[in-house]
Amino acid sequence: MSGSAAAPGPILAPAPAGPVEPLAAPPTFAIVITAYEAAATIADAVRSALAQEHPAAEVIVVDDGSEDDLAGALAPFGEQIRLVRKENGGGASARNAGVEACRSEFMAILDADDRYLPGRLRALAGLAAARPDLDIVTTDSRFVVDGEPVGRFGAENRFAVEDQQAAIFRSCFLGGWPAVRVEALRRVGGFDERMRIAYDWDCWLRLLLSGSAAGLADEPLYDYVLRSGSLASSRVASLWERVALLERAGAEHSLDPPHRAELDAAIRRRRREAAREEVAAILAGAGDRRRLRELAGAEGGGGRERALAALALAAPPLARRAIGSGPGERRIG
Repeated sequence: MSGSAAAPGPILAPAPAGPVEPLAAPPTFAIVITAYEAAATIADAVRSALAQEHPAAEVIVVDDGSEDDLAGALAPFGEQIRLVRKENGGGASARNAGVEACRSEFMAILDADDRYLPGRLRALAGLAAARPDLDIVTTDSRFVVDGEPVGRFGAENRFAVEDQQAAIFRSCFLGGWPAVRVEALRRVGGFDERMRIAYDWDCWLRLLLSGSAAGLADEPLYDYVLRSGSLASSRVASLWERVALLERAGAEHSLDPPHRAELDAAIRRRRREAAREEVAAILAGAGDRRRLRELAGAEGGGGRERALAALALAAPPLARRAIGSGPGERRIG
């Protein structure tokens, strides 16, 4: 493995708390690819990991109980990769198996249907060497549809430099694909296996609240492949899980008044978004109408979401119009 890495492009990161001495050589990286029923896409992901200009110390594939021919798809790579097999337990469980398998200082995440551009690990290693005080390092990513880039993650989700603890309440500005210091991941207990969807955001939140800081090499070096066919109900479940992770953060962490206010505002905003999307999905025939009564009478819910659910029960056409005219809201169905 190369003992040095080229300096990354523009860096976005909080100012260090004190003097920082760049490392003479970059830390080691394991690229961890978690896979479930991913035989059709895993080879492209692995090839992109092996084609890095700055080679990874390890390329680890975690098979989360797949029943397709994942082993056959991985066979051409032989000993270039390490395969970890486990019973199916979900994405968080697979990520934790990757954490346990890592022998490197950083775990760099790659999903089985995504790809690294050749310079990604070079940029991550250069950033980690230049700023050894950072526990989380990442790059920008490209959204890819039908093989064509259609935009950048950073254009829609601005990377936060100031007060990252407050910013992580508002949005998952790190995305789902950073490289994370393994020691820090283990310190916060890894990924929460109770969560099926938003476990990445939950983990970054806990890391930042524990004192970790994150930096970005501002180049789009990760291809995030968007696929059609996701159901509105899946998005609704994701939105409610985001509410749950924020509520749990409020219960489990001692926050100063400004951060508590930021968190409370984020919870209210996410509740409105989740309720609005669920009502829209139900009106479009993608949900159970009995949920409208629950939403209309939900304790702790805001008045707007309760009123919208009640309107959907009493006058669905008016509710559809209200959803379609809401400022800044995305209409479903």
